[in-house]
Amino acid sequence: WILLVAMSIGVPVVFALAFAPMVGFVLIDNWTFMQILPQRIYAGINQFPLLAVPLFILAGELMNVGGITIRLVNFANALVGHLRGGLAHVNIVASILFAGLSGSAVADTSALGSILIPAMEKDGYSRKFAAAVTAASSVIGPIIPPSIIMVVYGFIMGVSVGTLFLAGFIPGLLMGVGLMIATAIISKRRNYPRKEKMASPRELAVAFRGAFFPLMTPVIIIGGILSGIFTPTEAAGVAVVYALLLSILVTRTLKFSDLPRVLLRTGIAASAILLIVGTAMAFGWITAVSGVANKLADFVFAYTKDPLLLLFFINVLLLIIGMFFDAGPAIMILGPIVAPVMIELGVHPIHFAIIMCVNLTVGLATPPLGLVLFVASSISKLKVEVIAKELLPFLGIHIIVIFLITYIPAISMTIPRWAGMVP
Repeated sequence: WILLVAMSIGVPVVFALAFAPMVGFVLIDNWTFMQILPQRIYAGINQFPLLAVPLFILAGELMNVGGITIRLVNFANALVGHLRGGLAHVNIVASILFAGLSGSAVADTSALGSILIPAMEKDGYSRKFAAAVTAASSVIGPIIPPSIIMVVYGFIMGVSVGTLFLAGFIPGLLMGVGLMIATAIISKRRNYPRKEKMASPRELAVAFRGAFFPLMTPVIIIGGILSGIFTPTEAAGVAVVYALLLSILVTRTLKFSDLPRVLLRTGIAASAILLIVGTAMAFGWITAVSGVANKLADFVFAYTKDPLLLLFFINVLLLIIGMFFDAGPAIMILGPIVAPVMIELGVHPIHFAIIMCVNLTVGLATPPLGLVLFVASSISKLKVEVIAKELLPFLGIHIIVIFLITYIPAISMTIPRWAGMVP
C-alpha cells in the first residue's frame, strides 16, 4: 500500500520501490531488515545475466547510428510497398525487422518514426495516422527476440531467457499480421496511396542484399543460444561486436567520434533500468518474506479456481497496469506476486511469461502514460490524445492477439517445444 500511495503522488518508481519497504521497517521497528535492504539492492544488480541489458541496448544504439535502419526500411518497402497503404505496411514490417535488432519499443519508435512519419505525410497520409501506426507497431519490438524485458523477467522469475526468446516469435509476428490487416482496411476506406507496381525480382534482391547482414542478427543470437555456443548474456556481447563490425565495415557510417555519444546514451538507459531492477529485487524479497503472494493466492482462490476465468481477470489487470507503468517496473513488481498464483493453477511458466510481457508491452502505447506515445508525439508534433484516438483500432487488434495468446498456448509454446526447450 505504501508503494501504491507513493507512486500515486508522483514519486518515481525506483524511489517508491525502495521507500516502501523502508517505511514498512520503521513502522514495525525492524532495523535489522533496514540494514539488509541496501545489500539486497546491490545483490539484485550485481548479477551476470543482467549484463545482457546494457549490451543489447548498446547493440541497438550502434545499429541505429550505423545506418542499419534505412536498409531495413528499404527492404520492407520492396516487400510490401505495393500494397494499398504501402508506407503504413512498410512501417509495420520494418518494426518487425527492427525488433530483431534492438528489443526496445522506444528505440523502434524513435528510429523508424523519424524516417517514416515525415515520409508518410509527404506521400498523402495524415500525420496522426502515420504516428499511430508507428506507435502501434513499435510495441512488437520487445516481443520478438532479442528482448530486454524478457531478459529481466527471466532473471527475476528464474525462467530460461533463451526459451522466452523462442516463445516470443509467433506472438510478435501475429501482432504484425493483425496490424497489417487493420491497416489494409483503413487504407482502403481512406484511399491511401500505393506504389504503381511491385518491386521487380532484381529490386527485391538488391534490397535484401542491403538488409541481409542486419537480418542475420537474431539468427546469430538465437542460433548461438540453442546450439550452446554461448549463453543469452554472452549472446548480447556477440550482438555488440556484430553491430560494431557492421556499422564500421559494411555500412561504413559509424565514426569513432560517434562512440562516446553512443556509450553515454547506453549508460544512461541501462543505469535507469538496472537501478529499478535492484530496488525491485529488494521489494520482491520483502513480498516473499511477508507472504504477500500466498495471501493473494488465498484471496483469489476464495472466489474461483477456474484458470480460464482467472486468466481473463489477470489480462484485464495487466492491461490497466500497463496504462500507468512502464513494462519493466511492472514486470518486476507484479511478476513475483502474480506468476506463482497462475503456475499453481497449472499455467506453464513460459506461457504466462509471454502473456505478461505482451500485455505490459501493449501498455507502452496506451494513454495516459504510454512511453511510445510521447516519443511519437515528439516526432510528429501532435498531441498525445490525438494520436491515442487514431490508435484505437490498432489497440483493438493488440487486445485480440493478447486473448488469442492467452487461450491458445500453442501460439507461444510451439517453437520452444520444437526446439526441445520445454516438454
